Formats: sequence, structure tokens, C-alpha cells
Amino acid sequence: MTGIRVIKVPDVGEGIAEVELVAWHVKAGDTVAEDQALADVMTDKASVEIPSPVAGRVLALGGEVGQMLAVGAELIRIEAAGEGDVPAAVSAPVPAVAPLHGPVAAANAATAQRIAAPQPPAAAPPNPARFPTLVPAGRPIASPALRRRAWELGVDLKDVPASGTAGRVMQADLDAYVAVHGARAPGAAAAVERKQERNDEQALPVIGLRRRIALQMQESKRRIPHFSYVEEIDVTELEGLRAALNAKWGAERGRLTLLPLLMRALVLAVREFPQVNARFDDEAGIVTRHGAVHLGVATDTRHGLMVPVVRHAEACSVWALAAEMARLAEAARTGRATRDELSRSTITISSLGALGGIVSTPIINRPEVAIVGVNRIVERPMARAGAVVLRQTMNLSSSFDHRVVDGIDAARFVQAMRATLEAPALLFAD
Repeated sequence: MTGIRVIKVPDVGEGIAEVELVAWHVKAGDTVAEDQALADVMTDKASVEIPSPVAGRVLALGGEVGQMLAVGAELIRIEAAGEGDVPAAVSAPVPAVAPLHGPVAAANAATAQRIAAPQPPAAAPPNPARFPTLVPAGRPIASPALRRRAWELGVDLKDVPASGTAGRVMQADLDAYVAVHGARAPGAAAAVERKQERNDEQALPVIGLRRRIALQMQESKRRIPHFSYVEEIDVTELEGLRAALNAKWGAERGRLTLLPLLMRALVLAVREFPQVNARFDDEAGIVTRHGAVHLGVATDTRHGLMVPVVRHAEACSVWALAAEMARLAEAARTGRATRDELSRSTITISSLGALGGIVSTPIINRPEVAIVGVNRIVERPMARAGAVVLRQTMNLSSSFDHRVVDGIDAARFVQAMRATLEAPALLFAD
């Protein structure tokens, strides 16, 4: 005996009332095993995989990718052995999921295939009886007057079979070629070398994490008056110290990148300027300054931008910061980061590594009030002790919520980071 099991959107906790359907792993007609993944749904920034509680055959899907579903709504129907929510003997036929239409269907169709660009028609080959001799490779042999005439007709003389001595192109050869192929606009011979045109398009629906990122960035720019401040840092001594630390402790404690050193400098600067380590509830009009530094680190993943959070960075050594950041980045990139690991940061640092450019204008991770952007390291000539020497330099491009952080305090905060990074022994002073 079989029955129909209606599987509903589960309650994922924390007061979540609805989720976004971001991926289907099955379709109508598929046979599924117990515990097989059915779909992925997203709550805030955490993705949740929903497994099948039964084995059976998929009858219908309860929504389209990108659709918001309420907790408790029907997610999928499965025909399963044993008792179901609706006995098979009395149940009406369940229709297959209706085909997508409108923008979603167009987006999916465009994503599934590329529209091939039309191929230009092949030129007809010359008649060998009429044009018995091909022009030798290289510059064709022809008189200046004939070259001028060929240019006016839009003909490349390399395409004209020659009948003259030693492969010389004659006026009769040009006339015969034009009679077969026709003339073009003056100078059109160069157009023969044009590359193939492309007319394909892709319409990509903005769903899942990408949609949440878009909405978050939109709200941040709409609500927050950003104040940006850029400062150049001489990191020559810092890079020298990092190399020495890795040589001595790399095998035992793990190799350090630049990022944990920057994180530590930020933590030390926050001690002097606690107003940047805050969250602003602009609807309630309350700024909450935090003693704990829950440091968000913007991380690029195949799912999009995520911001895993290093909890209590103020209590971590540079090696502890490096280890925790490596763990969180791996969890984010593999989709295993939890909701708690991706939320409630108090200040954010953003680095594009070698692609960091010279200057950037990072968007604040609302409701935070500050973000520190890290640009790439470049070697530049600098004047030191009366001599011009090459130094390794890097810019910090930071943004602040001007409603909460005054410009002078923002500048002093960045200068405090600079002072520590240019005298890196201060990173280990306490």
C-alpha cells in the first residue's frame, strides 16, 4: 500500500517565519531515498539542507527557486510506501509542478543555453578556370594605380588571383574578381578581418545569498552617510617581522598571512576609539558600543560574499586569530558555516588580497558603524633619512557612519592602526 506524504517547510528556530527556496535537488517523477537531500532553503545568511524523511517518488514540488515560503507551508509531495498524509486509494491525481513562466522562465532558459551568434556566409571560391594563378604570400605585386583602385572598391589584393608575370595582379584580374564578388565600400577590405559578433545574453535571477547581499548593501548605502578615509601604510617592517615569525614558528603554530596582523592592529586601535566598535539601531536611535570585538571578515565564496565572525578577537593572539579565521573561511566556502558564525559582528575588515587595488570604498556592514578595507601591497620609492629607497606600502581604505563617528575620530583610529603596523613590535606589547 502506498500513500502521499506532504513534507512541509521545517521550523528552523530563532523565530524565523519564512525562508527562501534557493535550490531543488530533485524534480517531479524522481525516485528519492530516505535522508536524500530534497532542497536548500536560506534563512538570513545561513543555508539549510532539507532531507527526505521517507523513500518514494516525487509527485510535486511546492515552489519555485527564489520563492519565499512560510514555515509550515507545503514543500514537496512524495508517494511513499505505507501510510501517508493522504491515502493513495482516495487521493486525487496530483498535478506536476506547473511550468515556469514570466521572467523566471526566461531567466532559466537563458541560463541553460547560449544563443549562438550567426555565422557570416562563406565567400564563394574563385573560379580556377578564370583565375588560374593565386597571388603569392606576402604583399601582392601590383601597380600603385591598381592598388588605389582596389582600395576604392574595398578589395584586398591578396584575395585576387593574378595572371601576370611572377604573380603580378593585372587590371583584368581585378575587374574579373569584382565581377564575381562585387565591390565594397572604400576601405572595406579591413572589415574582412572582423571577429565574429556575439549576440547571446544571460538573464540571471537574483536569488538566495546574492539577493540578501544586494538588499543589505542597498539598505546600507540608503541609510548610512558614508565617510571614507584612506591612509598609506609602510609595511616593510611588518612584512619582515612576519617572515621571521614564520621562519621560527611556522611549522609549529602555522604560517601567518598579513590578515591576522591587521586584525590585531585593529583590536588595539579599538581600545583607544571604542566608538568605531558599535552597532547603530537607527530606528530606535540607540548606539550600542561593545567591549567585545566580534570581528567580521568579508570572505569571497562560490555562493557570494559572506562575513564570518571571529568572536572575542580582543582575547586572541595573532596565531589564534589566524587559526580561527582559517576555520571560519573554510566553513563559509563549503556552505557549513552556522547562522551564529555569520552574524552579530561589531566591526568588519575587508581584504581582496593581491586584487585589492590601490584605493577602495567599502560599504559598511549595517548596523555596524565602521569597516576597514585593505588594499594590495606595492613597492614604491620613498624618502628616508635623506635617501630614496624602495619600501613596501599598502593603503587602508576605511568607511565610517558619519552619524555616529566624527571625521576626526575616524582619522585618529586609522592613524592608531598605522602607528602599530609601522612599529609592529607593538602588536605583541601586551
